[in-house]
Amino acid sequence: MLALAVSLAAAGQISPKDLPARHRAWLQEEAVYIITPKEKDVFLQLQTDRERDLFIEAFWKQRDPTPGSAENESKIEHYKRIDYANHYFGREATGAGWRTDMGRIYIVLGPPQDIETYDMQGTIYATQVWTYSGDPALGLPPSFNVVFFKRNGVGNYVLYSPVKDGPGSLIAAYTGDPTDVASAYRRLVALEPNVAMVSLSLIPGSRDQYDPTFRSLASDLLISASIPSVPFKKVETAYAEKLLRYKDLIEVEYSANYIDNDALVKVIRDASGVAFVHYSLEPRRLSIEQYESKFSADLDVSGMVTDAGGKTIYQFKRTLPLEFNADQVEKIKSRLFSSQDMFPLVEGSYKFSLLMKNTVSKEFTSMEKDLFVPGPRSLQMGPLILAYRTLKSPAAPGTNKPFLVGGVQLVASPRNDFSRSDDRLYLFFQVYGLEPGLRSTGSLRFTIQKDDQTVDTKMKRLDVYGEAPDILEEFDLRELPPATYSLKVALLDDAERPLVEKEEFFFISHAAAVPRPWVVSQTSPAGSDPACANVLGGQYVQKQDVGRALPLLEKAHLGRPGNLAFALDYARALFLQARYQQARDVLAPYLQAKPDNGELLGFLGSLEQQMGDLEQAIVHYKASLEQQGANLKTLNAIGECYYKLGNNAEALIAWERSLEIDPKQEEIAKLVRTIKK
Repeated sequence: MLALAVSLAAAGQISPKDLPARHRAWLQEEAVYIITPKEKDVFLQLQTDRERDLFIEAFWKQRDPTPGSAENESKIEHYKRIDYANHYFGREATGAGWRTDMGRIYIVLGPPQDIETYDMQGTIYATQVWTYSGDPALGLPPSFNVVFFKRNGVGNYVLYSPVKDGPGSLIAAYTGDPTDVASAYRRLVALEPNVAMVSLSLIPGSRDQYDPTFRSLASDLLISASIPSVPFKKVETAYAEKLLRYKDLIEVEYSANYIDNDALVKVIRDASGVAFVHYSLEPRRLSIEQYESKFSADLDVSGMVTDAGGKTIYQFKRTLPLEFNADQVEKIKSRLFSSQDMFPLVEGSYKFSLLMKNTVSKEFTSMEKDLFVPGPRSLQMGPLILAYRTLKSPAAPGTNKPFLVGGVQLVASPRNDFSRSDDRLYLFFQVYGLEPGLRSTGSLRFTIQKDDQTVDTKMKRLDVYGEAPDILEEFDLRELPPATYSLKVALLDDAERPLVEKEEFFFISHAAAVPRPWVVSQTSPAGSDPACANVLGGQYVQKQDVGRALPLLEKAHLGRPGNLAFALDYARALFLQARYQQARDVLAPYLQAKPDNGELLGFLGSLEQQMGDLEQAIVHYKASLEQQGANLKTLNAIGECYYKLGNNAEALIAWERSLEIDPKQEEIAKLVRTIKK
C-alpha cells in the first residue's frame, strides 16, 4: 500500500515576533507590501526554518516573469526599489526609507513617469506630485497621480488624501475654515494652479477634479485600496496552501514549484453496478525536457481517499512516463495536457486528494475534492457531466476507460466552457434506485437558465431511455449568446412533482474556439474483474466492515487463482474474524509455490501464533526475517512466542535485537528487565 499521509495545516499560527530574525525581517520589512494575506497566513503556520526557506523560494518563483531564465527579474526589481527607498526617502525623520509613505508607494508601483515638486515658502507646504500610467486589469485608472506633502511644513513627505486632508492642508498657515473646500480650493488656485488641480482628485478628467461641490471617494479608494492591492493581483496564491498541505510529502526540489490546475471529478456506475470515480487533471502547464533528440516527462501520481474522520480508505500510485519526438512536441507545446484515470469506490462520503509530480522538471500539482457515492438502492441522481463532444469508443473487453459510458466517450472540460463553435452540449447523468412504477410513469425536466431567467426547457418521459440508469441528452447552443448559464435537471413523478434535482453551471465564451487538451487516459479493470472486487473488499476492510469485505475478497481470490496478493488480502480478512484455520487453508498452496516470500511467511507466523502452535510460528517468523531483514513486529512476535514457551534466553535475544532498532519500546524494555532479574 502507498504510504501517503497528507500534512494538514497547523492548528494555529505563531506570532511574527516569534520568528527567527531573518524570517521576521523578510516578512515585516522586505515582503511586507507585496505578500498577500493568504501567503502571510500560510507563512506563519510553517514550523521550521527549512519550511520557511522553501516558502520564500516558492514566493519568488510565483512572481518570476521568465521562469526559464537564470534570473528572477521581479525579485531583482523589488530589492532595487527597497534600496532606492532606503537611500532617498526618510532622511528628515527617524526610520528606514521603506517605512515612509513615499517608500511604500515606490516599492509597490515603481518609479513614476513624472515628478513635480512645489516648495513655495510661506504660501504652500512642500508638495510632490507623482504621475503614473495605470493598468485597469490591476484595478487602476489609465492615468492617476499620487500626491505627497509635508504636513505643517515639517518632517517626511506623507500621502495626501483629497477627502481626508483637502486643499486647505496644502496651504501654509491657512486661516480659513478647513471644511469650506470651495474657499480653500479657490485660494490654492490663486497660489499654485497645478497643485490645485490635484487637490480635489488624483484621477485626471474626473468631475471632482474641478468641482469642489462634488466629492467622490474614488481618489481615497485609489490610495487606500487599489494601489495597495496591486501586488496581490499579480500572483495566484494557491501554491501557498498546496505547499503547506504537501510539504511533508514532496522532496525539497519540488517544494517551490507548484503548478495550478483545473480538475473534473465525477462518480459513475458501470454496467455491473460498481461505482467508479472518474477524474481528469489539467495542469496549467506540462514541462517537457529534451535530451538529444528525445523529449520526455515522467509523472508520478499518488491518490488517497479518506473518510470524514480522516481515516484512509484507499490509496493508489501510478507512473506515467511520456516520450515524444520533435514533431509531436511541436503539435502539443501550445496545448493543455489532461491526465485521466478512474478507480472503484464503495458507498460513503469522502475526501479525495491527488498529488502529481513531474520527476523530470521537479514540479508538482495537486487537487482535493469531496466525493459522495450513494448506495445502489436509494433513489439518487448522479452528478451531471457536461460534454462538448461525444465519441463512439467501445472499451476493450473486461476494461473501463475514464468518462466512457455505454460505448460513448464523454469529452468534457473541467471548466465547463464552450465556444461559439461548440453548437451542442451533451448532458450525461445516471438515475439509481428507480422503482418499476416510477420508471414507467416518471419524467425528466431539463431547464437552461441565464440570470434566473429560463431560456430553454424540455420534458421527456423516463421510459424513452430504456432500462439502463444512463441518461444522455443533448442541447442546441447555437441560439445562446456568450454568458454563464445553469442547467437544471429534475426527476418528476406522475404528478410532475420533483423528487430529485441537480444543477450544473456552464459558460459560453465570446471566442470562436477555446483551448482543448491532449489527453493521456489510463484503462482500468471493469467492475466484474477480480481486481476490482479486491480493491472494493480492501476498502470495506478499511471501513471496518469485514462482513461486506469477505465476499468481495473471496471473489477476487477465486477469480484469480495463483495471485498471492489477493489470497493474502482474503486471508487477512478471515484473520480479522478469527477464522484462522480457514485463512491457513487459503494460504497453504502458496507456501509450497512460494516458500521464500517474506510477507507470506510473516503472516503464516501470525496465524500459527494465534492458533497456539508457537514453535511453528517461530519457524515461519525466522524464515520471514531471512527474506525481509530485521523487522520490529516480527522480532517482538518471536520474543513473545519464546517467552510463552518458557525459553527466556531466546526471548531475550529477540527483544534485545528489537530494542537495538528502536530503544523507545517501553513494554519490550520492561520485559527484558524482568527476564534479566
